[in-house]
Amino acid sequence: MSDVRIITGNEAAALAVKRAEPGVIAAYPITPQTRLAEVLSEYVEKGELKAEYVRVESEHSSMTVCISASTVGARVFTATSSNGLLYMHEQLHWAAGSRLPVVMCCVNRGVGAPWSIFNDQQDSFSQRDTGWIQLYCRDNQEILDTVLQAYRIAEEVYLPVMVCYDGFVLSHTMMPVDVPDAGLVKKFLPPYRPHTILSPEDPKTINPVFFASRRENADGVLCDGYMEMRYKMQAAFERSRTVINAASDEWAKLSGRNHGGMIWEYMTEDADLILTGMGSIATEATLAADALRAEGIRAGVVGIRAFRPFPKEEVAQAFAKASAIAVFEKCISYGYEGGVCSDLKAALYGTDIKAPIHNYIAGLGGRDVKTRELVEAARTTFEAALAGDAGNKTIWLNCHTG
Repeated sequence: MSDVRIITGNEAAALAVKRAEPGVIAAYPITPQTRLAEVLSEYVEKGELKAEYVRVESEHSSMTVCISASTVGARVFTATSSNGLLYMHEQLHWAAGSRLPVVMCCVNRGVGAPWSIFNDQQDSFSQRDTGWIQLYCRDNQEILDTVLQAYRIAEEVYLPVMVCYDGFVLSHTMMPVDVPDAGLVKKFLPPYRPHTILSPEDPKTINPVFFASRRENADGVLCDGYMEMRYKMQAAFERSRTVINAASDEWAKLSGRNHGGMIWEYMTEDADLILTGMGSIATEATLAADALRAEGIRAGVVGIRAFRPFPKEEVAQAFAKASAIAVFEKCISYGYEGGVCSDLKAALYGTDIKAPIHNYIAGLGGRDVKTRELVEAARTTFEAALAGDAGNKTIWLNCHTG
């Protein structure tokens, strides 16, 4: 029986966490994540979720609690935004390096200074290289479903997963969401089986200092050095590509909802012009594609769902027939260009795809991004390609740069 509710993105995330049944939750409130933490605390207080809710004094501490709880065998959850995520930075590396399957929601918000409580994706982008899988959602239903998939992915490859969704645009906007029953979730997400358990009967040393080279331990066993551990993390990321796609496919079979694995596509079969991005801006791009097709321009959209690991093989296939590419993103790598654009160019290098690429930096600090603005920008990209423009430009969309 369907259980469709009109709820916000934060409430959708909280319901997914409730269904996943973590043993420990630690969170520090920060706009626009606060309501997610509040709803989870209410579930615990009412006895609807049997978990330990740890009230901490900072985001650094909330990640520390999750690391500790995960190390001793608990399924865990936390959430944050913006400067709170930056405050976790040291511990993000620690969680990933310890190969802990922590799941965290990042409710995307611009970072200070100057202060902004509104949306862009600079916060999660700035943590791109901390060793976390990053998945981006385009609506509230995908938020709920992706949080459940995140636990499945994290616990199979033993890497932490960050589920990212746009602050206010999704976190505070109400949409219809089909909430799966507990039985269906249990079919998809079995009880957590930790890879490390601490007990007095079986003492262990956790995270000792590693030497540069491999060395024998006290029992004469040759153990990995620091570099081998990093190699294994990278190998886990490579394996996670298959796991992400498999989790998406299995969830689609159980729930009837398929959000794509590494990427999703919209009208790309015959597209000459492809628009791409992550999160809600990619959803807006589908409306722009419709408008462009009404003008006679065959446009489509490729949504980047997994930013790390980057879907290099999937995008090479999805963009194979493109004559022009417009990348819209809510972040920038200062001194160069948008991070999605850089990764896309790297993925297409060495292929037969020579389509010019225009990079549009958009929506920073909550600046409104309208469909007509995406249409105008994408049309400009397409016309430039027809005129023989080699592309590779970075344009600030709806920004007064004079």
